[in-house]
Order: sequence, then structure tokens, then C-alpha cells
Amino acid sequence: MKESSVEIDKTAGVLKLLGDKTRLTMVKILDTNDCCVCEFVEIFKASQPAISQHVRKLKDVGIVKEKRRGQWIIYSLNRESEFFPLIQSLLNHLPNQDFKLKELEEQGLRISCE
Repeated sequence: MKESSVEIDKTAGVLKLLGDKTRLTMVKILDTNDCCVCEFVEIFKASQPAISQHVRKLKDVGIVKEKRRGQWIIYSLNRESEFFPLIQSLLNHLPNQDFKLKELEEQGLRISCE
């Protein structure tokens, strides 16, 4: 009985994190593309510290993972996460966000850190 309430608490925490529109959109984008913070800054028109805070929260619960590429950190969806099946089913109900990256490409801002 105790174990299931822990799972419910953890799942509620993840859903609370994903209840934020910016973070939910980030996760949807990361479902199909890896991104760096600078791209999210452009997409969301938010400050780098604000975006980093969102990414850190997602990383802390294991939804997002990071990989260093030179001096840049590239973020991707952690498909090994215990929450990935839940996240995947949520993402299936959301509209594709790839157009946001297309807009960045057209502005010459896609992976501007490489």
C-alpha cells in the first residue's frame, strides 16, 4: 500500500511539472528533436536563466537528459525514464511543435550554438 502512494506522489509531481505550458511544449519539441537552451530562448522569447530553470526542473526528475557537444549542452527526452510511458501517452494527444523549429531554421537560428 505504501509503495503505491509513493508512485502516486511521484507521478503527481511529474504531472505538476508538465502542467506548465512552457515545459510541456519543451517536452513535446524534445520528443522529435534535441535542442539547446539557446534554441528554447528563441522559441519561447524568454530569458536564458528562465529557460535553464525550466530545463533543470525537467532534468531533476529525469524526464530530460543532457549531452555535452563541445561547449554546448544538448537536451533530449530521456526515453529510459520510468515516466516515459506516461509522458509518451500525453504527447500523443498534443499537436506537433516542429513548426517552431522550422521558424527558427528560416530565421537562421536553429542550433545557432554549433
